[in-house]
Amino acid sequence: VGHCHPDIVKAAHEQNQLLNTNSRYLHDNLVDYAERLSRTLPEKLSRFYFLNSGSEANDLALRLARQYTKHEDVIVLDHAYHGHLTSLIDISPYKFRNLDGQKEWVHVAPVPDTYRGLYREDHEDSVTAYANEVKNIIEQAHKRGRKIAAFFVESLPSVGGQIIPPAGYFQKVAEHVHKAGGVFIADEIQVGFGRVGKHFWAFQLQGEDFIPDIVTMGKPIGNGHPVACVATTKEIAEAFAATGVEYFNTFGGNPVSCAIGLAVLDVIEKEQLQAHATEVGNFLMKLLKEQKNKHPIIGDVR
Repeated sequence: VGHCHPDIVKAAHEQNQLLNTNSRYLHDNLVDYAERLSRTLPEKLSRFYFLNSGSEANDLALRLARQYTKHEDVIVLDHAYHGHLTSLIDISPYKFRNLDGQKEWVHVAPVPDTYRGLYREDHEDSVTAYANEVKNIIEQAHKRGRKIAAFFVESLPSVGGQIIPPAGYFQKVAEHVHKAGGVFIADEIQVGFGRVGKHFWAFQLQGEDFIPDIVTMGKPIGNGHPVACVATTKEIAEAFAATGVEYFNTFGGNPVSCAIGLAVLDVIEKEQLQAHATEVGNFLMKLLKEQKNKHPIIGDVR
């Protein structure tokens, strides 16, 4: 919402003057914030965990998926980056290829890139073809006695080249993953919070009928303040709680972080930033496409 936005600075300052404490102490801001976030998401995603960073959020998403499914393996897209913790370097081909390589429990699917990928715009059904790549990975894993816990994907793969997956791809992949007893995790850390303009969440670009099992948030959520979140279903949260090992995060969901999170949502709404993103985005795309028509060297605009 912009550098040092006065509303955000004010919210942080006012809450700082009253109380900041760890999340073992109940505070209204935590509940109010979870409630406000839930209004932006499909009803099914009704349980929230607050943390300090996108990496923490993705690590927790991994734990939730494994606890719920009782499986270990993860499918990711090629070139993906999901964070800097050890668990996330392991599921980030962008990183692990330069480090210790691919772990046995990690499976890499091709990026659904219809411009430069395996199946392109001229393919009769690139959506099914890309989804079938995931299906094949699952079948191969099963032959080796491996079980899939999650398909972990950025709703718009960024490090892979700002890829916009063809609509319907997530639905088809989710079908294969659910059939294998896994869950679908949408990483919205870079692309959530109205940044895609048309929708509040990038996964919604896939269509109204698509709902992930877990959504992770970071970066824009606190406008530079360290706050992040994992949203999931009642079933997954209950399976996680059933371990008896409660999830605790000293600073995650503290009163100041939640006050800032609430203020960010207020500003997005008040200043109509989602509509602004659509308008400016469309304007920019129109001009860049004009350049594309003029210059053969420009192959694609994203």
